[in-house]
Amino acid sequence: MPRGKHRRPRTTPLTHRVVIAGTGTAALALPLLGATAASAAEPATAKVGSVVYTTKKGDTLYGIADRYDVQGGWKQLYKDNRKAVGDNPRLIHPGTDLKVRATKKVSTPSKTADKAAAPAKKSSVAQATQSSVKTFPDNLDGWIRNALHIMGQNGIPGSYEGIHRNIMRESSGNPLAINNWDSNAVAGTPSKGLLQVIDPTFAAYHVPGTVYDPYNPVANIVAACNYAAARYGSIDNVNGPY
Repeated sequence: MPRGKHRRPRTTPLTHRVVIAGTGTAALALPLLGATAASAAEPATAKVGSVVYTTKKGDTLYGIADRYDVQGGWKQLYKDNRKAVGDNPRLIHPGTDLKVRATKKVSTPSKTADKAAAPAKKSSVAQATQSSVKTFPDNLDGWIRNALHIMGQNGIPGSYEGIHRNIMRESSGNPLAINNWDSNAVAGTPSKGLLQVIDPTFAAYHVPGTVYDPYNPVANIVAACNYAAARYGSIDNVNGPY
């Protein structure tokens, strides 16, 4: 992190009784195109093996690899399609044909089914957010697992152990921790939250779909891991003040 991330902060006592739980990003239901074209009346089923998938808005390599259970995950999918995707695996352009080594069958809705599902898209984000809140408990374990879920969708590396180790060093697990004594604090940008992120860094590495609040535990973890990935390759490579 920028200066202010280089020493263990003193943790201030909790002054709030309630901590806002992090929310996950929406997991969109994405129609998938198999190797065999679907008829207008019946859905097609992709055969297990190599299939061609045409990307749509909102797709991620992680999501596609998870849907087709690609051996080697999104990294293998990217390796197989790097020429089509480009140098940034997080930037997926709609309409790109990807070769997918599927290991399970995936039903592809027909065009008629796609149109019928369209009216429900407006509420899908709210429903998915509510679902993720119920899925992950409002505690340190839940915040980390929720963050890992979001990181996976955005291609951000990191492990549970790596995140937990750094959280305990930086804040002892207190999402309201703030460093009010170092040079960053004197400059007006104190380190905040579970992984002690200063506001400029949080703004630069905040991941859309998470709460824009450095004290939000999930948003703080994801932003810090995004920063660590850019600077160190992964939060797992951070073993001291960063």
